[in-house]
Amino acid sequence: MGEEKPLKKMAEAFTELANAINSQSPNGGEARLDLGPFSRACSFVSPLFRCLGIAFKFAELDYVAKVDDLLEASKSISTIPVMMDGDIEAKCVQRAGSHTRNLLRVKRGIDMVKVLFEHMIASDGNSLKDPASKAYVQVFAPYHGWAIRKAVGAGMYALPTKAQLLKKLNEDETSARIQMQNFIASAAPVILYVDQLFMSRELGIDWQIKYGPALIKPKHKLSSNVIA
Repeated sequence: MGEEKPLKKMAEAFTELANAINSQSPNGGEARLDLGPFSRACSFVSPLFRCLGIAFKFAELDYVAKVDDLLEASKSISTIPVMMDGDIEAKCVQRAGSHTRNLLRVKRGIDMVKVLFEHMIASDGNSLKDPASKAYVQVFAPYHGWAIRKAVGAGMYALPTKAQLLKKLNEDETSARIQMQNFIASAAPVILYVDQLFMSRELGIDWQIKYGPALIKPKHKLSSNVIA
């Protein structure tokens, strides 16, 4: 990645999205966030999944494919609400490959990274296993079948160390913490915005989208031992 700074790029892009949302909805109205800038900002997150290695290979492949779909859609669709309303009118919202369905998957990917950064900042030591396991259980595990959860659990032992990850991202401990904090702060309103778009249209956000075999329907809080 040369001297590129993926974390800085992510944080800056999501700060712009958060600012756009806040400027368009000062009184709580629905913001009309442009699909193009949103999709490009999401594409800046892809290198992070790649740097995490085999444990999140499934996430990288799925996330990149869904972001690519949104990027392509942005060539002919102006805003995220327009895209979702078009799918609703076409009665294809929950159909495999629909833009709205892909948006939900991308949103979960962004949430996964946000939660990972929160746990990384809160944890001591050089291992990423505990922060990554907690983030996975919190965001992705409820939508994964047993086979994927076990594969992810095995892959956790192949995660890079925190130092190795920061080296791949061309950051040191201090600069990485700043950029992670900036991303956490800016991603939160973006995630909330997308959730509200789904909820205001009575679509819900806990779709049981099948990522793998033996889909689970969580009734109880999962613990990190499901991927141990």
